[in-house]
Amino acid sequence: MLTKSRYNKGKEGERVAAEYLSKCGLKILERNFRCPPGEIDLVARDGKYVVFVEVRSRQPDEFCSPEESITVYKCRRITKAALWYLKQRGPVDAHMRFDVVAVRWTGEGPEINWIVNAFEPR
Repeated sequence: MLTKSRYNKGKEGERVAAEYLSKCGLKILERNFRCPPGEIDLVARDGKYVVFVEVRSRQPDEFCSPEESITVYKCRRITKAALWYLKQRGPVDAHMRFDVVAVRWTGEGPEINWIVNAFEPR
């Protein structure tokens, strides 16, 4: 179970990531989309793409980097949730992309690493 502090940092990371992506020109369509196959942190639009974004937040003293914390299992769950989303809400002919936004919390604030097309659908 997540501690309240860690949960709050995760939610703050998602907020920071959404702001960052918006400033980069993406339109945020959904936050914390939940469905039977899983959850997607952010769903955005980038031109012809519907972008499914996994946000990972880490403190500097944690064991692995945010980017390293994404498993094959997590990629599969995100892919299934993305297909569910498109079937329920999205344009059927939409191009989809899977991005990762890694947020590292430092003493000076968040450092953001946006990985476009971080993984292929699994």
